Amino acid sequence: MKLLSFINPRSGKKTWGHVEGDQVYDFGKRLSAYFPDLKSAIAGNALNELTHMKKGEPDFHLSEIRFLPVIENPSKIFCVGMNYMEKRVEFEQTIDAPTLFIRFPDSLCAHGEALYKPESSNEFDYEGELAVVIGKRTDNVTREEALQHVAGYSCFMDGSVRDMQYSWFTSGKNWRNTGAFGPWMVTSDEITDPQDLEIGTWLNGNRVQNDSTHSMVNTVAKLIEYISRFSPLEAGDVIITGSPGGVGKKRTPPLFMKEGDLIEVEIGKIGRLVNRVSAHSVIGHY
Repeated sequence: MKLLSFINPRSGKKTWGHVEGDQVYDFGKRLSAYFPDLKSAIAGNALNELTHMKKGEPDFHLSEIRFLPVIENPSKIFCVGMNYMEKRVEFEQTIDAPTLFIRFPDSLCAHGEALYKPESSNEFDYEGELAVVIGKRTDNVTREEALQHVAGYSCFMDGSVRDMQYSWFTSGKNWRNTGAFGPWMVTSDEITDPQDLEIGTWLNGNRVQNDSTHSMVNTVAKLIEYISRFSPLEAGDVIITGSPGGVGKKRTPPLFMKEGDLIEVEIGKIGRLVNRVSAHSVIGHY
């Protein structure tokens, strides 16, 4: 199933639901007494039941709704750097262990929403990535069991403020509205092998990243094993699994996003995440 979070265009309230073609079913309206949002439905182990639910008539056309980040308020967002071989070569990375950093929920934005380029930055970079949504408590699991703990998969645009990345990544990865997440989550029963997905990024219609998740150095299962050893994960937590090579920072000449640019991430079997870049002013200089 394709599950999404969105704004009900009639009530203006946040809700969640299911996409079939270009039709949207409002599950928040149908199940609000039990599961007011997608995160609570995942935590309540309701995804399997949803496939058998009588949905009735669709509520909206896709063009009517305003998307929200797939999971608007994850408790934890772990991001993985240098996880594709081409990217490791570009950045001369030699460490074998996963390179991890943190994103905060208030840095997320939705499909179709403006991706903010800080006005103070001249190096706002693109990184298209596969997002993994955790489906249940995941504490020190083995890689053999790890995929059983996944609720689903989505697209992510990890907008990177390179000129705020110094000896650590966090300061360049948490500016508001720089992490686009969507447009929906495809449940894990439809993606049995997350290492067999084509992934690409387009900037103003030009393909700038092109790879397969087969090229990951650390697979989704290995990442879940590694992270859950030291930090238990809960339903709705998110792992952003790394970007292929081809980022703007390492091009000659460098290629960075600017106001008005259109950035798109497409992952096979999932869909295409689309955002327009907007300049954003923040008071204060560093």
